[in-house]
Amino acid sequence: MNSIRNIFFDVGNTLLFPDWERMLEPLHRRGVRPVPEQLAKWERLSKNEFDGVEHDGRQDHGFWFMFYKNLLGELGISDGGLHHQLVETIRISGNWRRIRPGTREILQELAKQYGVAVISNADGKIADVLGVCGIADCFQTITDSGIVGHEKPHPVIFQEALRSMKAEAAESLYVGDVYSVDYTGATNAGMQAVVFDVCGAYKDKGVPRVAALGELLEMLG
Repeated sequence: MNSIRNIFFDVGNTLLFPDWERMLEPLHRRGVRPVPEQLAKWERLSKNEFDGVEHDGRQDHGFWFMFYKNLLGELGISDGGLHHQLVETIRISGNWRRIRPGTREILQELAKQYGVAVISNADGKIADVLGVCGIADCFQTITDSGIVGHEKPHPVIFQEALRSMKAEAAESLYVGDVYSVDYTGATNAGMQAVVFDVCGAYKDKGVPRVAALGELLEMLG
């Protein structure tokens, strides 16, 4: 990687992870509880399916539309109303509140050498959620699509975040979990990028990837 001065992070599936008890509550009410292996399987498959199609501008909505369509198909459930309920749960920032041990400590370590910030497709409340999870103060700026008015991969949200940090794109790294939204959006904005790939969707993609923040720390040396 070229010289990096600033690191920008996605939030969902990068810093914070789904509270599946909340997000799958419409399924749980029916006595259906998908196992973690099913969720990981359909995250992998849906990400690759999503990356291969044109999008309508509601990026997270489009991915999760595919994810829940595929999951319900595996479960043998055909119910448009239930599908809609599940998709809507992902738009609520408060449903993303699971944090991996050591996240705060690694962010603090990175902040010793880099400017650290957030760019997230969210509902205007992601700063509050990061605060509840105890890491909001790790970031110099937090750029939320619900406030900016544009979602990744639109260049405006990346440009707004770069301005907030007084950062040069070429000297900035973006870390996010969806190739066509995060990696492509960032690189199209002139930034460097790494895919945060916990589920292993991009093992064969040939792009820089990590599965944990500790791996990112090692990659940066």
